[in-house]
Amino acid sequence: MKDALRGGDKPRLGVIRLILAAVKQREVDERIELDDAQITTVLDKMTKQRRDSLEQYEKAGRDDLARQESFELDILKFYLPEQLGDAEIDALIEEAIQTTGAGSMKDMGKVMGRLKGKLQGRADMGAVSSKIKARLAG
Repeated sequence: MKDALRGGDKPRLGVIRLILAAVKQREVDERIELDDAQITTVLDKMTKQRRDSLEQYEKAGRDDLARQESFELDILKFYLPEQLGDAEIDALIEEAIQTTGAGSMKDMGKVMGRLKGKLQGRADMGAVSSKIKARLAG
């Protein structure tokens, strides 16, 4: 935040302030101090919101708002842990399926529960869910 202030980077500063406000809001609401995993969860939620908004703005032809959401998404990704590759995600999914003994769509919750902690903030959980569904369906 100090670097953005000193550098006069107002757009970046605005996004950093949004992040800090979201973290502070959750701390106040729950009367706790967030640890790194919980902060990652907040950032992941903000990232998902930006992706959804970006998709909606692009469908509506609102390029100005889409650019802003894309910019905010890039800043948020900077503060998230490094994203995992498809091969790593597939390996973790396979391991979770083997560990839980999942064999059908009824076991989807078990697999997701096992993976959530490992993948939170490091992969798009919507895409992971789709991969698990495809794997369990056939």
